Amino acid sequence: MCGIVGIFGHPEASTLAYLSLYALQHRGQESAGIVTGRGSELYQRAGMGQVADVFSRDVLDGLPGMSAIGHVRYSTAGDSNASNVQPFLFNHHRGPIAIAHNGNLVNAELVREGLEADGSIFQTTTDTEVVLHLAARSRAPDVVDALVESLQQVRGAFSLVCLVPGRLIAARDPYGFRPLSIGKVDGAWVVSSESCAFDLLGAERIRDVERGEVVVLDVGGLHSFKPFGPAPRAACLFEHVYFSRPDSQLFGESVQAVRKRLGAMLWRERPADVDLVVPVPDSGVYAATGYARAAGLPFELGLVRNHYVGRTFIEPTQQIRNFGVRIKLNPVREILEGRRIALIDDSLVRGTTSRKIVQLCRGAGAKEVHLRISCPPTIGPCHYGIDTPRRDELIAARKSLAEIREYINADSLGYLSLEGMLEAAREERDTVCTACWTDDQPVDLPRADAEQLGLFEKSRR
Repeated sequence: MCGIVGIFGHPEASTLAYLSLYALQHRGQESAGIVTGRGSELYQRAGMGQVADVFSRDVLDGLPGMSAIGHVRYSTAGDSNASNVQPFLFNHHRGPIAIAHNGNLVNAELVREGLEADGSIFQTTTDTEVVLHLAARSRAPDVVDALVESLQQVRGAFSLVCLVPGRLIAARDPYGFRPLSIGKVDGAWVVSSESCAFDLLGAERIRDVERGEVVVLDVGGLHSFKPFGPAPRAACLFEHVYFSRPDSQLFGESVQAVRKRLGAMLWRERPADVDLVVPVPDSGVYAATGYARAAGLPFELGLVRNHYVGRTFIEPTQQIRNFGVRIKLNPVREILEGRRIALIDDSLVRGTTSRKIVQLCRGAGAKEVHLRISCPPTIGPCHYGIDTPRRDELIAARKSLAEIREYINADSLGYLSLEGMLEAAREERDTVCTACWTDDQPVDLPRADAEQLGLFEKSRR
């Protein structure tokens, strides 16, 4: 759960990378970093916090060059560690190399153990560093060949950008788990996790980096090749359900359009006898729009989100009921009081937040609260880059539908079916990753833990 960007051939590369990271801030709020290239040198600035916390005009002026890569990292459940902030920048016998990675390498623990047994000394606790150690040990004369050789030894999800003097490399795993797109602005190349970054820059979206593709950008233009073996497509459907910005184009589809279709399908499968439809903002807004349109029901913003909540806040000494939810969401009594509402959310993971939101609505006078979820029950953790909890924390893995409804205190509860979600997303089951809803793994896990891979549990991207 992070965002990556690359810029090649622009005199304000660091500024464009900075603006792109702003557009991708929803993909990661724990840390941010940029590496730029000028001549034979690479320059780095990275730190803990959001983009605005790390970068100022003076900082960007200290990042010279016409090429750059950037990274925003998602705040995980484990410890934060400044040594894990990306992009990583290392020097090896071919010169400096920087890397920014989105995804999760499922065999990284085993590869790392082998490297450490041979004398490698790791500086971080993330799986991304494995790629750099493998590239450094490669005997390939060119850094691109060495990078490809290292990527051929890892398995799982990777969308990544690398910067070396004079070249920017972008690569995507053969399954295509995580998104990555290519654009152009003022004759310069742009690579981004999502197309919303192109809109901010005024860049033209050219195409996606294809799954299994390696793209090299240099003064000669764009060079593409596919060095990996065949693999079934396994694009992450949760990107459309929740994670990506609704104004992005992802895997060839408009995110907001997919979410509206999910909402419409949710109405057809799980209708509710209600007076109005209320979204859980912000991620439930477009699904709720589709639900309301399909049902012919009024759509009302009965919950207001505070958009200025940071990563931390000071809690009151005297406990306020549901403080953690109330600081982010507040009900509008004039809309909810005496009404039967269909409350639409994108997913229900632990159930604790949903329970508090239902309670907020009831406290504001809602007569009935019927919760509808625009995806199937989440029964398994993700091993490919989405920070879902351990299996024993997932309420749908432990309780029946009736037990979940009783726990969250809703008058009714309805999930979208797997078949309905696939139809609304216009995807086939064998072309997307549905592991969090089915526990069917596209990639064989070398150590089939019930939770995220153990070595990186505290500090995944």
